[in-house]
Amino acid sequence: MGRREDDDQAADEELVEELPATVSTESSLAALDNADHDEDHGGTQSSHRLLAYSDALLSIIATVMILPVAHTKMEDDKGLDNNLQLLLGTKTAVFLMTFLIVTMAWAAHIRLFQVIVRIDDTLALLNLACMMLITLLPYTFSLMATFPTHILGILLFCGCVIVIGIIQSGIVLYAFSRPFLLKDEIRACEECKMYKIHILKVLLRVPLMCFLAAICSFFCYQLSYVLLTVVIFLPHISRGLLWCRDKLLGPTEDDPELLMFGAFLPSEPLSKERVEAFSDGVYAIVATLLILDICEDNVPEPALVQQRFNGSLVAALRSYGPEYMAYFGSFATVGLLWFAHHSLFLHVRRATRAMGLLNTLSLAFVGGLPLAFRLTHELPRAALRDERRAVQAACVLVFGAGIFQLATWVAALNGDGRKRLSPLVRYGGPEHVFMLAKLALYPSVALGAFLLSCVLSNFSVTIFHLMEIITPFAFLLLRLMVQIVLSLLRRLSAVSYDPLIT
Repeated sequence: MGRREDDDQAADEELVEELPATVSTESSLAALDNADHDEDHGGTQSSHRLLAYSDALLSIIATVMILPVAHTKMEDDKGLDNNLQLLLGTKTAVFLMTFLIVTMAWAAHIRLFQVIVRIDDTLALLNLACMMLITLLPYTFSLMATFPTHILGILLFCGCVIVIGIIQSGIVLYAFSRPFLLKDEIRACEECKMYKIHILKVLLRVPLMCFLAAICSFFCYQLSYVLLTVVIFLPHISRGLLWCRDKLLGPTEDDPELLMFGAFLPSEPLSKERVEAFSDGVYAIVATLLILDICEDNVPEPALVQQRFNGSLVAALRSYGPEYMAYFGSFATVGLLWFAHHSLFLHVRRATRAMGLLNTLSLAFVGGLPLAFRLTHELPRAALRDERRAVQAACVLVFGAGIFQLATWVAALNGDGRKRLSPLVRYGGPEHVFMLAKLALYPSVALGAFLLSCVLSNFSVTIFHLMEIITPFAFLLLRLMVQIVLSLLRRLSAVSYDPLIT
């Protein structure tokens, strides 16, 4: 016990030593938003509620775009393979692309308000105008998904993104014209103009790419989709080009003044708190969307209850029993994926761009789980082959959500893990193996269900239901199973190195 307490104390001391470098944005904002500023500029206010509102709105907009995909009208006279080709070939691909673009707008919002730490009424209204245009993105997405070859949807989508970029640029110009809204380090620096130009260059890259995509739509709409895909990975492409430049020409020293202005540097970490808030919003909305299908499709009409069930509502609801069980299983899947995400970010100290991208990809698959619910429980199945395809598609969605969570943890371990993770879950930490098992559980179970559905086609749906039912119990017993496995491995290792045996 004494040794464990010493380890915990050492970990706490290490955390305290690194605290100035990893202090959360929200804590720093609270320190900056002090009484002196309020007295000098009575019209300013804390940006905390504005950021919370923006995060909630953006997570909702990013997630509800799955509804046009999940509620696609399936043709009864076609096999599920053809229907899945329609979903996966057009609507799902456009959903994934648009989801990632919305999360890019959210990431830009994070970085913008790492620079602007106080707001006034004008800035709040400009932010609301930006949010209003973001709420139009699901409609433009629906047009693009339904008419992928028609340029109108592309033009409307690109137009919204361009205007959003213009409004964000207006926010930058307005904030720099009133330095008391800016971060203290920037306000005290003499090169504010350089910082302003740097921010504008970063913010206007995405609107410029969308402008080019809109022009290309008149000649080759496929090229427009390629350009919009490039937009998603533009920050990582820029960082890759800088890495190539350093390898070819040698590393360049960073300007100390520019390092102080870190919010728009490629290596600057994201706000961990806002990453958690956005992720929690996505998980909460997905869990809520599941019950909407129950409310919409599993409430019988009074006339039907009277005619088919002699007025017995209990008998009518009993026929929906499998759908209710499917709802509880799907909700448990979403909830446990959130639990794994919560366990991971509980030990994360800094969220890098690579971690942010992997987390976004995980959330994109989570956003597709309402589609998995409909595929496995509500869509028509004309043949056994269709049933197997539906289950396999659902397994792919669950696997993607879990494997990118695991990849986020691996990305945090690599590189400077001392600054990114707490000592408990690093290599050699007391919780390292347990965290690995917790994050690898859903990818392993989903992959196993996928392979079993290939071999045992007659029991595809049963296998998927068992996966949903067994996994929560596996989470409850996970720590015990990890301890048993580690104990067995230690005993085997001790036996193999026993000098009497050798």
